[in-house]
Amino acid sequence: MAVAGPVAAAPARDHIVVSGVTVGYGERVIQRDLDFIIRRGDIFIIMGGSGCGKSTVMRSLIGLVPPQQGKVMVDGTSLWDLDEDARQQYIQRFGALYQSGALWSSMTLAENVALALEQFTQLSPAEIRELVRLKLALVGLAGFEDFYPSEISGGMRKRAGLARAMALDPEALFFDEPSAGLDPISSRLLDDLIQELRDSLGATVVMVTHELPSIFAIGTNSVFLDAETKTMIATGDPKVLLAECEDPRVRRFLTRGEDNPTEAASAAPPMAQSRP
Repeated sequence: MAVAGPVAAAPARDHIVVSGVTVGYGERVIQRDLDFIIRRGDIFIIMGGSGCGKSTVMRSLIGLVPPQQGKVMVDGTSLWDLDEDARQQYIQRFGALYQSGALWSSMTLAENVALALEQFTQLSPAEIRELVRLKLALVGLAGFEDFYPSEISGGMRKRAGLARAMALDPEALFFDEPSAGLDPISSRLLDDLIQELRDSLGATVVMVTHELPSIFAIGTNSVFLDAETKTMIATGDPKVLLAECEDPRVRRFLTRGEDNPTEAASAAPPMAQSRP
């Protein structure tokens, strides 16, 4: 397995630690023997070919799919050793944006964003309205509070989903293929927005994607999952992996297509380490 840069950081900066994790459904193993660290403030990319289990791994980190083995530690707490009520309380510290945006089509954007605030806080209706207005403004949707999802573009729906994911001021934001279905310009704008929100809110970002422009533009750390061996085969800064990882499976993935981002290699920090 290739390792780009140091795997471990100072303990105070480790946000999510995945240790010996195997995930699957029933007797079917999706990924096994996963060991990686997501540091506080990372934009962490879960990448790999289609069908390798990226979304399943992310769901285990969020608290939706229990691991068959191993531990997911969040700030030193073992997420899946908590009872159901405690785990539900804990994962309110997370926000998630799924491929479709997962907005309720029968509700306005404001009503969609307000759902979590109404369910999990004691804020007054007036306070909720003000917070909703601020969250939508943060993602560039000021003035669209009363629009329905069908009345806005795909890129705007993704941004509205992001506003909803941020409703409870989460410590970590999880995105499942956030650029899926977007044109290149909208995808780049969404990447820029994710990076700006990470910087301004101090949140950790975990993102499932196979989009090379996004991976190299904003990714600071990553894990590469392999469908054939059902385990991770590389971890580290994607730009370092592009420049120095010798595993042919990783290289094929990161250099595919006509838009091979070779410029990223020149920005890579020195020395990626390799191991079987």
